[in-house]
Amino acid sequence: MDDTVSRDSVTSSTSDEFVVVNGEPKLKVAADVSDISEEIASAAATDSKMSDSTEFVTDPLSGHVMPSSQSADVLNSGSLLENYPDTPNDEEMTGSDRAGSASLTVVSTGDCTVFNAVTYLGCAMVNAPRSEVEIYRNMAVLNQQSQMAIPIALSVPATSEGVVRLLEPTGDTDIATFRIHRILFCARGPPDSSERQCFAFTCSHGDTADNSIFQCHVFRCDIPEAVPKILYSFANTFRRVPKRDKSVDNLASNAELVFTFSVTLDFREDDGKGNYSACSKDKDAFKFRVNTEKRLIISVQQSGPHEIRIERCFGLLISPGRNVQHSDMQLIELVSMGYAPDSKLYNIGGHWDPSEKCFAILNTETEKDTSVFLTVAVDLVLFGIQEPVRFILETKAKIFPSTDRFWYLSRKAYVEHFNIRLKQVGGNRDSKHYEVVHIESQTETKRRNHNMTLNLTGGLRPPPDSVKTPQEDEDSDTDEPLPSGSGVVSKEVTDENLLEAWSDVLTRWHQNLASKPRQVSQLVRKTIPQALRGEVWQLLAGCHNNEDLLESYRVLITKDSPNDAMIQRDINRTFPAHDFFKDAGGQGQDSLYRISKMPEEQAFCVLVKIMYDYQLRELFKQGFHALHLKFYQLERLMQDQLPDLHEHFLEMGLEVHMFASQWFLTLFTAKFPLHVVFAILDLFLSEGHLIIFTVALALLKSSRKDLLAHDFEGVLKYFRVHLPKKYRGEESAQELTQLAVSMKVSSRKLKKYEKEYQVIQEQSLQQENPIERFERENKRLIETNMRLDQENEDLAHELVESKLAMKSQIDTLEDRCNELEKDLTQTSKHLKEAEDEKKRLDAESKSLKEMCRRELERAETEAKRNSVIISDYKQICTQLSERLEKQQTLFRDELQNIRMQIKSCEKCCSVFDGENIRLADNMKEEQEDPNITDLQRHIRELELELAQTKLALVESECKTQDLTHQLNVAFSEITANKNTWFQKTISSIRDVASTKKEPKD
Repeated sequence: MDDTVSRDSVTSSTSDEFVVVNGEPKLKVAADVSDISEEIASAAATDSKMSDSTEFVTDPLSGHVMPSSQSADVLNSGSLLENYPDTPNDEEMTGSDRAGSASLTVVSTGDCTVFNAVTYLGCAMVNAPRSEVEIYRNMAVLNQQSQMAIPIALSVPATSEGVVRLLEPTGDTDIATFRIHRILFCARGPPDSSERQCFAFTCSHGDTADNSIFQCHVFRCDIPEAVPKILYSFANTFRRVPKRDKSVDNLASNAELVFTFSVTLDFREDDGKGNYSACSKDKDAFKFRVNTEKRLIISVQQSGPHEIRIERCFGLLISPGRNVQHSDMQLIELVSMGYAPDSKLYNIGGHWDPSEKCFAILNTETEKDTSVFLTVAVDLVLFGIQEPVRFILETKAKIFPSTDRFWYLSRKAYVEHFNIRLKQVGGNRDSKHYEVVHIESQTETKRRNHNMTLNLTGGLRPPPDSVKTPQEDEDSDTDEPLPSGSGVVSKEVTDENLLEAWSDVLTRWHQNLASKPRQVSQLVRKTIPQALRGEVWQLLAGCHNNEDLLESYRVLITKDSPNDAMIQRDINRTFPAHDFFKDAGGQGQDSLYRISKMPEEQAFCVLVKIMYDYQLRELFKQGFHALHLKFYQLERLMQDQLPDLHEHFLEMGLEVHMFASQWFLTLFTAKFPLHVVFAILDLFLSEGHLIIFTVALALLKSSRKDLLAHDFEGVLKYFRVHLPKKYRGEESAQELTQLAVSMKVSSRKLKKYEKEYQVIQEQSLQQENPIERFERENKRLIETNMRLDQENEDLAHELVESKLAMKSQIDTLEDRCNELEKDLTQTSKHLKEAEDEKKRLDAESKSLKEMCRRELERAETEAKRNSVIISDYKQICTQLSERLEKQQTLFRDELQNIRMQIKSCEKCCSVFDGENIRLADNMKEEQEDPNITDLQRHIRELELELAQTKLALVESECKTQDLTHQLNVAFSEITANKNTWFQKTISSIRDVASTKKEPKD
């Protein structure tokens, strides 16, 4: 058969060779039927006999099966299918068949047949679903290269209206399902190849011929004999169509009626004058004022061919958010209800006081360009329907101050259309009784249709228009998120029994580190005292006194890290609110720097255990495949346990990775207070990675009402800012941990989600159109090539610029070198002159020193001579003084004697007057004694000579001082000449010159 079947022929909706999408089932089976040819004829004959006694009929369209050399319309493999009466019994089986049945486990029920020991090899997208060659090629490729083989149990339905199910071998959980009417072609592997144990079928996906795609799903059985038995089951399934009671169908179709209702919602506010004025609207959002009572006006009108009267309004409810549960709705007071005069319009009025605590979100001013969701529900009692029918209206609102005035009043009303499908269950022509089969709004219909659109590219739906949403004030005056490391961890423990319990457990634990005491998990769920947390963490992680890790730390801490610059940049951004880490250059940041390179001993050991034993390292590997798997598992858990919140996120286009990536990557250490982080780490080290999912579900569950009340931007802001602030108190953090512990997340369920994720990933790869994939890859390569070309041009430009800059630098350096050579020549010349000058100065210094020495010696000799002279002079003076004193004494004695003699003489006494001698006027003075005159003259000469000697001595001392000063100045000049910059420059030039001379030598 030709392998190059065109796409147009494949998608033809009129060809008899293919199943029309959503049409009657037709099947083409390709296989080697030589081993079961005898059962084929008996199967057809037996089915014709069964048609009268069973609930099945043979499909009249089975003749559309195409025959070929490897094709058959019916396959029968023997007696293993117990739910088929026409199957041969065990006595008719051959030995080989009996051996095969022993290895193949078949579970038969009235609705389906389950085949165990089957492996799903994967799927591939095909262009020609009827091409045996293409199916065989995909079968061979998947059988040899498939890395995603999954053991399954295959469930084949008994009729053509059933579903083929791929089940987990250990349970009844669906992995994938395929409706029978979408299966187009079955093929068995060639018997002489390695694919003889394989079979495959092609299946269509899509709602129309324009958007449909075809996939080939390949399976492998443990024994080759099982393959024809499974294909026989498929063949019988397609030939059997359940009988239908036409009268029942007609009654059912006649009993179901569709009623259409148009519901209009309007709000009115108290204007302070006793009246209520209509609220303005901004696009699709109502404008409300805070602390202002309001009236709700709801008008219900029917349209369409069928009509049912409204008896009364059972209740009017309102709640912030959307997709809210019934328990979240708040009943408000009904004011009026009834039909308008001469009209089919039913009006309902209600009074709403938004100042009540339950409406806090709807009574808080919103920021500019932000809004909140609100949901209004009205329960109506319809004639002929026992239970009230609820109409749910979802809209938006913007909250303004009570003093604001709105100049523009939009009168566009909010209208929602509802379709109610009713089934008549009794009554008569005048009084009919109905049962509500289904009720759906026009908005829900649009959402459902949008979600059911086939997405072949795997692209994400774009989020709705960005509408910022306000958040509740979480005891904070700003909208800034909490910095990492904020909060204080209390060191006080009020429960003494808890301390005693931990002390007993740690004592027993240290005695046997290989066995964890049973009480540890319960104690960790209560809390770990702050003083014991470090020790308990090491024990939980299994790294207490781990000498190997400690030795690794001691070795690695001495090595340089290639990421020092990156670590330094991030140091001040890690726990900026913690006192120990916030000071730049402090002990905390220094320790954190070492921790970032390689942790301090205990932290290093715990980190290694968390990254490897707790598999946190897998989340950071290339491609983040493990991280995306965690996102999918969390999304499925939300779908199971928080369906309303999951639906809300799905409608907004909010994906799990937009808010949960930091939860998984940082273990909630980013943004949350420290006491919350420590409590989560306690549970994580004790119970493993499951606690991440339970904490995430607890956070979502505790904030469900707030999240439902906000739109896309508001939810993201809530996760970033207000959610961590909710747990700044110890009590709220304890409530979070208790709620997390109570959440049920099993490893078995996560394994199931993991298999689903693997199947989805493989199907998404196989579903992609090769042309589109190649075009995308080509586009990516072209972009990469353009980027590389641009980088090449930039590098070439940088290279040219660098060469020009280098050339300029070389020219500058050469000029500088020439200048330095000239300077060196001049400096050498100056050096030679300086050396000559130094020699001259040295000679002058020597002569000056010699002269100074001689002068000093002469001065010393003169000083000694003068000292001798002075000594002699002093001695002479002393002697003369003594002699003079003696002479004076003798003269006084002699004079006294003369005076005594003169006084005794009468003649001479008149000459004396007391002690004085009275001389006559004409009497001449007696001549002095010549000896005395000579002595006085000699004394005067000695005194003069002494004065001259002293003067000469002073002059000699002055000369000596001048010479000493000149000598000191000469020494200072010599020393200065040796230490000047010029001398240093000369010395450096000498060193360079000597260095250059050495290689030449």
